[in-house]
Amino acid sequence: MRRLLTSAIALAVPLAAPLAIPFAVLAGAAHAEGSLNLYNWGNYTSPELLEKFEKETGIKVVVTDYDSNDTALAKIEAGGHGFDLVVPSANYVPIWTEKGLLTELDTAKLPHYANIAAEWKDVPWDPGRKFTVPWQWGTTGVGVNTGVYSGDPNTSAIFMDPPEELVGKVNVVPEMNDVMALAIMYEGGAPCTQDLTVLKKVRDDLMAAKPKWISMDYGATEKLGNNDWAASVNWNGSTMRARLANDKVVYGYPKEGYPLWMDSVGLLKDAQNVENAYKFLDFIMVPENAAMISAFARYANGIAGSEAFMPEDMKTAPEVVVPEEFKAAGKFLPTCPAEATKLYTAIWTELQK
Repeated sequence: MRRLLTSAIALAVPLAAPLAIPFAVLAGAAHAEGSLNLYNWGNYTSPELLEKFEKETGIKVVVTDYDSNDTALAKIEAGGHGFDLVVPSANYVPIWTEKGLLTELDTAKLPHYANIAAEWKDVPWDPGRKFTVPWQWGTTGVGVNTGVYSGDPNTSAIFMDPPEELVGKVNVVPEMNDVMALAIMYEGGAPCTQDLTVLKKVRDDLMAAKPKWISMDYGATEKLGNNDWAASVNWNGSTMRARLANDKVVYGYPKEGYPLWMDSVGLLKDAQNVENAYKFLDFIMVPENAAMISAFARYANGIAGSEAFMPEDMKTAPEVVVPEEFKAAGKFLPTCPAEATKLYTAIWTELQK
């Protein structure tokens, strides 16, 4: 998740303000004094945060964007990338650590490490928080324009079996892990299932639903906000942004089950600007700074004490504060075994044809 979610090209984890900094690869700057190269989901990094960090430390952060966990992983594995920090989602962190791509953190260099909230300090994807520190977390559900559809938005039927009012007006973001998880839970399965009966139903229903969609694309923040789309599989922060632009937009928590995600920052094994990276990691664990990340992206963070600095409109936002009745339906996605991923990829490839 994650998921997240993007940039002007791909809004995998959409955010709350216009892009205000250039996103370009400057690998040649990796050895430069006072620099840091952050590889992050597009349009997911607060410009104000970077300005504050540079002012306080003299370190210039160059941000390069990616549109999916798989894109980021492939880029780093290929080598020669020049990046220092990366921001994978929870279900991908074990892949990064097993491949030896991240450095175990020296917490002695992180005076604010203790600010990680208790519930995020010992997590299944990074036991003991040895390799990563929190960035942001949220949910994947559906955004719906109630001016077009007044029925229940809290169901994956919005895209799996679109009601008549939404036929030809539903978008599905091209994020395999999130969409497959939603579809599997809608069909009564569990994330990472290899039950072929469940997966056949997932495949058949997705293929039957696709002609009723308008697109498989990113950009829900803008396109829900300006009425180009009436519904979309989407992330909670992005949907909050859309609602601020269009008060008819609501965020649905699929009662059949929906993904929870957390994106975390890891230090790459081949990072060149290691000490600068530690300064940045410590900086984002200061409560006021963590709140700046959230204020831009409209997602919660994992830093205790940041609540006092959060924007007022996030403190009670229905997209951020999960309603009690839907809490049990949210599931963190596990890291699926290769066999399950192969099955999902086959369905996904067919769906995208």
